[in-house]
Amino acid sequence: MASSSSSINMIPHTKYDVFLSFRGKDVRHNFISHLNAALCRKKIVTFNDDKLNRGDEISPSLSSAIEGSKISIVIFSKGYASSRWCLNELVKILESKNKYGQIVVPVFYLVDPSDVRNQTGTFGDSFSKLEERFKEKMV
Repeated sequence: MASSSSSINMIPHTKYDVFLSFRGKDVRHNFISHLNAALCRKKIVTFNDDKLNRGDEISPSLSSAIEGSKISIVIFSKGYASSRWCLNELVKILESKNKYGQIVVPVFYLVDPSDVRNQTGTFGDSFSKLEERFKEKMV
């Protein structure tokens, strides 16, 4: 059998089946609570970020949770792109996908997938808001 020259490594230490990435303000008390409950009923271990402190940088514990998950489900919602925290999470998730072969499943919650891809519509508006906040901090 031919050997593969892939640069994908094994996930370091799998602690969670699923890591949920979402903008809490948009979906925490409706979509996410139902999704998490359904996954837990099926004995799927999910990462719960309720006790994490929010900040500009991803904490080592959150980074470890992302790397230690078999699957990441990214819930793109109207406000997802306006959150620096969410975008930092997304970067870490994509790094884990590339490095460990982590499965990434996008969910488009009340946004059109083409708006996410092209950064238009309400999703694009969220990017614009984040960009404005960056400009204000740089002045």
